[in-house]
Amino acid sequence: MKILFITDNFPPEVNAPANRTYEHCIEWMKAGHEITVITCAPNFPKGEVFDNYTNSWRKEENIDGIRVIRVWSYITSNQGTFRRILDYISFGVTSFLHGLFIKTDIIIGTSPQFFSAMSAWQLSLFKRKKWIMEVRDLWPESIVAVGAMTNKSVIGFLEWIEMRMYKSADKVVVVTDAFKEKISQRGITPEKISIHKNGVDLSKYFPADKPEHLVESLNLEGKFILAYIGTHGLAHGLDFVLDQAIELEKKYPEVQFLFMGDGANKKNLMDRASEASLSNVTFLDSVPKEQVSDYLHLMDVALVNLKKSDTFLTVIPSKIFEAAAVEKPIMLGLSGETKGIIEKYGAGVCFEPENPIEFQRALDILYTTRYDQSVYKEGCRKLASDFERSKIAAEMLTTIKSVL
Repeated sequence: MKILFITDNFPPEVNAPANRTYEHCIEWMKAGHEITVITCAPNFPKGEVFDNYTNSWRKEENIDGIRVIRVWSYITSNQGTFRRILDYISFGVTSFLHGLFIKTDIIIGTSPQFFSAMSAWQLSLFKRKKWIMEVRDLWPESIVAVGAMTNKSVIGFLEWIEMRMYKSADKVVVVTDAFKEKISQRGITPEKISIHKNGVDLSKYFPADKPEHLVESLNLEGKFILAYIGTHGLAHGLDFVLDQAIELEKKYPEVQFLFMGDGANKKNLMDRASEASLSNVTFLDSVPKEQVSDYLHLMDVALVNLKKSDTFLTVIPSKIFEAAAVEKPIMLGLSGETKGIIEKYGAGVCFEPENPIEFQRALDILYTTRYDQSVYKEGCRKLASDFERSKIAAEMLTTIKSVL
């Protein structure tokens, strides 16, 4: 079977959508299928093209057996609604044009941003092939929730396109139970929607000791490291976390808040930390994919946090699976489906988003049990095992075959 996958994120980018697509494609390739990915020049999250790449009209490469076609798009930093939408639309157009010349049996488009999915939708019409819409986030609902878009006319138009795609797709793949429920409530038959959640590759993520060279180079000897690793965006509520670092600096002198990654809100966070002369906060830039596990091993607790919004009750951040795989307790600032998973497996402690009292309570629990976290580690092991990536990829491949 020949599969054409349209996505604007792919390795060497290291965010959740890039990892999910790559790891699924690898598993499908192992099963004997031919995979072609159309993506853009790697630039996330800074909006700067990676070294050794160019933003050219078309460039083809092979990544671990996957045929990858990189096409031109308007690249901008993750700031400014108009420029970002122009970025998204340009990739939608160029991926469609290049996709017209790719032989395939089925087309998959992943959302968000859903102009990638729109490209897959239009290709299915022109090529007369079936297509699958993968929904990793409810877009535009999620960008409205963080205040990144307020124009009601534009929002209404995007929601109209969203529904057209749900109806056109031969199958809708979602990553949470709540996504399926929400889309079903909008009139899409539940039988059309399959759930294939995020997960983790246990061959790449596993428990290990703290890397001593990082402990020394970052001056973290004797520190209890509470780490947030990921995009520093508007949705992640990191201003609240920084507020807690300011508040708790004297109470917990051994606790070090570590923020690693890039994003639209990072400069603001760094400026605030500098103004407050904080000694308990460390900022690090993103690192290549093969180095991420070192920083997962470095931390004592994985902080997973989002802004307080009903929209985010439906999401499951992929950070929880990687943290579970390296057996690090999860301090979760999120309600809804993700909270249910953490509590079911006993893999960490949850607090109400943007609630300072709850945040401090969760930190108290994890800090006072820092010398014996065996209960949390056991919960993490079970969680990671149940969400092993190869299992999920195999289940999704079955769904793909059922469409054909």
